[in-house]
Amino acid sequence: MKKIILYIHTTAGLLSGLFILLMSLSGAALVFHEEVDELQAPAVASFSNTAYSIDKSYAALQQHYPNAQVSNCELPYQSCRAVTFTIYDSSYKNGTAGRQVFLDPLSGNILKIRGGSDDIRENFMSWLSTFHSSFHLGKTGEWLLGFFALIFLLSIITGFILFRENVPAVLLFRRSVYQKNNLHQIIGVWALVFNGMMAITGFWMQRYVFKKEFYQSYNYSPVLKATPPLSFTFDSAYAAIKKQYPDFTAAVIYFAQSNSGKTAVYGGRASNAYIHSRKFADAVFLDSTGTIAKTRFFHENPADDRYDIINSQLHMGRFGGWGITMVYFVFGLTGALLSITGFLLWWGRRKQK
Repeated sequence: MKKIILYIHTTAGLLSGLFILLMSLSGAALVFHEEVDELQAPAVASFSNTAYSIDKSYAALQQHYPNAQVSNCELPYQSCRAVTFTIYDSSYKNGTAGRQVFLDPLSGNILKIRGGSDDIRENFMSWLSTFHSSFHLGKTGEWLLGFFALIFLLSIITGFILFRENVPAVLLFRRSVYQKNNLHQIIGVWALVFNGMMAITGFWMQRYVFKKEFYQSYNYSPVLKATPPLSFTFDSAYAAIKKQYPDFTAAVIYFAQSNSGKTAVYGGRASNAYIHSRKFADAVFLDSTGTIAKTRFFHENPADDRYDIINSQLHMGRFGGWGITMVYFVFGLTGALLSITGFLLWWGRRKQK
């Protein structure tokens, strides 16, 4: 029985080895997504004592790009950050890819324009994020992620079954176990819970690839259409939101693409737990007059949606400050180490034969 489990563990490790290596390295880097991305973003003069205007920023953007489809606007969370719009415009890759426009929130001047997630030079962290979620292979890459997440989980389970007797010795720092040839086991034990969590949460995020809807083809061609000017004063609407929900802070605005559509304001409330997303746990939807049409706060979501938010936060480690970030970075690298040490063990056994 042990030989069968060892064979399954070895085969699963070899099948998913390269996947684990790439996902581990890219995932460890992505815990610093916002910090690294900020290095590529332009700085502006501090405006902490002056209220910036989304209406003025939006109007300035439409002056520069009157025919653009304006997807969203990311609000500055620090006083030295620009307002960042994501737009689709025929002047950039015929409107098939988005790009970011950084505006000074006081002057309305464009500070920088950069490509979207397909441009590694201008937008490295977004490029890396897309690589981590699909290898830049579209639906094929998404399916591979779901498949290899299961194989990775299988290798973790079989590894635990094989070496479970050594777990107490590793945790108690027994000298008999801490040998060079046991490095794979040692790393596996210390990172068991973390890597198990990564495999489970990663699979859960990709579970849709195992549903029949994923394989259905759609003859849908996106039509580039200029986003209309705001039909209401957003600054006033946001003030009304803050008055009704004082602990809500907006992070991202998704603009209505028609005069009858709804503008979605995503963010989070101070009363939310750390594990809830700062950007997407809560949402307020505004109608064409700027009146609150509905809310979708975290507790108002269905149970499945609430779990999806928490699952995503657990997988990405975007909660709890720098302490959690460093834990995710260090343990995130253990997947790569397991891949390398596991391959070396297999290669060593093969050479002995």
